[in-house]
Amino acid sequence: MNTSRRTPVVIIGAGPVGVTAALLLARQGVRTLVLERHQDLYPLPRAVVVDDEVRRILQSVGVHEEFAALARPARGLRLLDARRRMIAEFARSLHGHHGFPQTSMFDQPELERLLREALARRPECELRGGVEVVSVTQDTDRPHGSTAPVQVTFRRDGSEEEEHVWADAVLGCDGAGGMTRDAIGAAWEDLHFEESWRVIDVRTSRRVRTWEGAEQICCPTRPATFMRVGEDRYRWEFRVPESEQLDGPEGRERLRELVAPWVDLPSDAPWDDFEVLRQAQYTFRARLADRWRRGRVFLLGDAAHLTPPFVGQGLCAGLRDAYNLTWKLARVLQEGRDERLLDTYEQERKPHARRVIRVAVAVGWAMTGGQDGAAALRRAVVGAACRVPGVTAAVSRDLSPALATGPLVRRRRGLTGRLLAGTFCPQPWVHHDGDRTRLDDVLGDSFAVLTAVPPTARMTAVATALGASTVHLDDLGDDGTLAAWLARGRADAVLLRPDRVVMDTVRAGTGDFTETAAWAPLLHTARRPADARPVL
Repeated sequence: MNTSRRTPVVIIGAGPVGVTAALLLARQGVRTLVLERHQDLYPLPRAVVVDDEVRRILQSVGVHEEFAALARPARGLRLLDARRRMIAEFARSLHGHHGFPQTSMFDQPELERLLREALARRPECELRGGVEVVSVTQDTDRPHGSTAPVQVTFRRDGSEEEEHVWADAVLGCDGAGGMTRDAIGAAWEDLHFEESWRVIDVRTSRRVRTWEGAEQICCPTRPATFMRVGEDRYRWEFRVPESEQLDGPEGRERLRELVAPWVDLPSDAPWDDFEVLRQAQYTFRARLADRWRRGRVFLLGDAAHLTPPFVGQGLCAGLRDAYNLTWKLARVLQEGRDERLLDTYEQERKPHARRVIRVAVAVGWAMTGGQDGAAALRRAVVGAACRVPGVTAAVSRDLSPALATGPLVRRRRGLTGRLLAGTFCPQPWVHHDGDRTRLDDVLGDSFAVLTAVPPTARMTAVATALGASTVHLDDLGDDGTLAAWLARGRADAVLLRPDRVVMDTVRAGTGDFTETAAWAPLLHTARRPADARPVL
């Protein structure tokens, strides 16, 4: 007997990306059903690093304070040669552009627990574990602008009975091996990186020779990565073939040799205080799905892109997907905004993900790739470049590039605001209603006009039409960060999207927000009477 129901959004996969997407939609009042094949949290560590942009996303779903209690800020990345001599150091600040440490180490099961607890507190969200999604189908032959619900078919563990749920949208957060990518007819684009690495997570009370950051050993024959994850938690990654054993009597000695630069282990006594929590072989790949959307089915996270781990951006990219898509989807579903607003998800995120993947691949090949003379030359060139004044500082600032010009990112002619468009607004501490708080907590979940000059009538009209707040810098009492940021960008006011990306800019006396901007028609209400005037 088949059973069916209807819900606004179905999310396939309850990892960090899927649960974060559900929480972001809940903040906008959108109900979700999250389907997950596992009954419980996966208990072993996987991702171990996020940046300050992701910490800001965690703030938006209300778990940043709990996450701060379990995260460990890292001081940066050191590139070392085979003899562990310094090639370069990329420092990371404890207070980045987004108001958090630029790099934070953590244990993924602990983050997932926080997110699941937050999900359980939201009446808009339902999590159903122990189910296998069988198919995702939709009618894609409709005229542009019209939509049909998506049918998701699944089975519960131990049951052959199929159940159906109809949704206005489906988010495929089911990872690289999930079925959603096939369901929309997407294929992988190979970005030409594939290496087999062993990842080893350890808990130990032994003295470990380390600093509060990550180390990349740049060696053509035995590249490695090492980082301290927690108070007594460490991760090593070694490029070794799958056939090489690192457990058992022979493997134990090989493991002792590999970790010897960091920790001393006896060869003739038990390692009672050196516990290997997990040892897994991974094939690090660089891939990008050739399409991220079909109709109302979207790909997010590892379902859409795979990034080698050398710059710690894998999970970060997935959470950026969720942050970019959910506010747009909520406005289409709840406010009837133009369906083309959803096209901007892939338009913005795919080029951004490609650039981040290319950075990771470049680091992988230049510092660890190959055993030929060209690899040695690449390492020498990188080492020389890193000694040029200002290079390491520039690389350390931000691994997340600005969004390209598009319908929701307006770069004006001339210098006005061009450097700000497509970038994130900084988040300093501000004073509001007598309290010291973070900027985003003042701006809320919608659009915002942030201005250093008295708001014009047009600014006010735009803010009203978008449901945006208008905030003057004088009312915030920050430390001067916002005024300096606007001045560097040659802007007096900015229009911020709900994800805090600068959508448009204004310089006094040279123009104003205008309804001829590319973003204006996308933010009109599509389902309105024929004789109604545009809301912008």
